[in-house]
Amino acid sequence: MREQIYTFGEYLREKFGHKVFKVGINISGFTCPNIDGTVAKGGCSFCENESFSASSGKTQDLKGFYLNLSSKENPFLDRQLAQLEFQFNAISRAQRDRYGAKNFIVYFQSFTNTYAPFETLKALYEKALSFDGVVGLSIGTRSDSISEETLFYLAGLAKTKEIWIEFGIQSVYDTTLDRINRGHSAQNVKEWVLRAKEAGLNVCGHLIFGLPDESKEMMLHTAKEAYSWGIDSVKYHPLYVVKKTALGNEYMRGEFSPISEDLYLEVLYEALKLKPKRVSVQRITAGIDDASLLAPQWCRDKKTQVKKINNYLKRYNLKY
Repeated sequence: MREQIYTFGEYLREKFGHKVFKVGINISGFTCPNIDGTVAKGGCSFCENESFSASSGKTQDLKGFYLNLSSKENPFLDRQLAQLEFQFNAISRAQRDRYGAKNFIVYFQSFTNTYAPFETLKALYEKALSFDGVVGLSIGTRSDSISEETLFYLAGLAKTKEIWIEFGIQSVYDTTLDRINRGHSAQNVKEWVLRAKEAGLNVCGHLIFGLPDESKEMMLHTAKEAYSWGIDSVKYHPLYVVKKTALGNEYMRGEFSPISEDLYLEVLYEALKLKPKRVSVQRITAGIDDASLLAPQWCRDKKTQVKKINNYLKRYNLKY
């Protein structure tokens, strides 16, 4: 019998006794210190901001208004709270109708969801936790964009709720982070992962395989380091190239070649083999199926990718 890779869904079933659904939320007014010029300009080289919108659709009604850690006021908080409620109700209703969903984790997904004044974050998080059936939060962010006040507030919530913080680790090589215009060091990510763990939070780490100039050995070293920091869950992504990005321009000039499907399968398997069994897997691949994708074309269909991944893992008596 093939061994089942430990998934985040299985973790939640073990804890709550049934399937718990994630509700992806996209709040206007959130941005990133790598976009607003605080640490860099233009964002990461692979980032086309609209690519990361939540499934509820784009929310551009607050165009030109962006929060950061130094913002003194937020005149649009009521609109953000209404936006949160509208998106949650629409998505959770569909999940209830289609799957009989009972419990939910609100996933603050797009952009950097701790990069705002504490009172704004507190209002949004508490509103999310007040919705019917919500058992917790998952908050996507960067390690250079969270305050101690927010970290310890979340740690307090974690005493009674299922609270996750998701850090984009991507790579533990500063040369790579500089190359992709990340705006922070690997040491900064390590520090905040360790601090989040010490505070009692669940941490999910995002890893990208196929970053510019990285060898297979470098990718696997990043995975090993991230595991050693004590992350509780992991998302694996192949780097794909979309239009209107710095990486897209590099690709068009012949300065970047994306990871091949064969190499991604090989690295992914070895990363899974190195992974401690207690670390759950939340995502095993990524892609985008629209006209913005430049390369590689194998990232176009995620269902086909997962099928190929499972066929590859079958050789090693594993399944996802």
